[in-house]
Amino acid sequence: MSNQVLMVGPEHTLRQAAQMMSARRVGSAVVIDPESEGVGIMTERDVLNAIGAGLDCDVERTRAHVSWDVVYAGPDWTVEEAAAAMARGGFRHLVVLDGREVAGVISVRDLMRVWSQQRLTVG
Repeated sequence: MSNQVLMVGPEHTLRQAAQMMSARRVGSAVVIDPESEGVGIMTERDVLNAIGAGLDCDVERTRAHVSWDVVYAGPDWTVEEAAAAMARGGFRHLVVLDGREVAGVISVRDLMRVWSQQRLTVG
């Protein structure tokens, strides 16, 4: 899990969010909107879909491109539980909540890193 989570606001433009994701070399940003759904996630795929649909990334706000129906992991989830949830839901990023606080994000890259390290120590 990465506990260095990129957080963006619902009023950031897609370009601003994409620039921050690129600078941090992450594929997702957590969006917190206290006036709306709470904690959501926007991924590189959301930005790609907006561009593919011909939307103006300097005008479009993250609020319109956030997934609010998010599956959240708990801080005590195992790697296997996280991987199973991601496979069931068909997503590549999993927000970790500790109570109401964002504790981190688990990505497919995180899972691959852990599993490859485990195989190296076993083999």
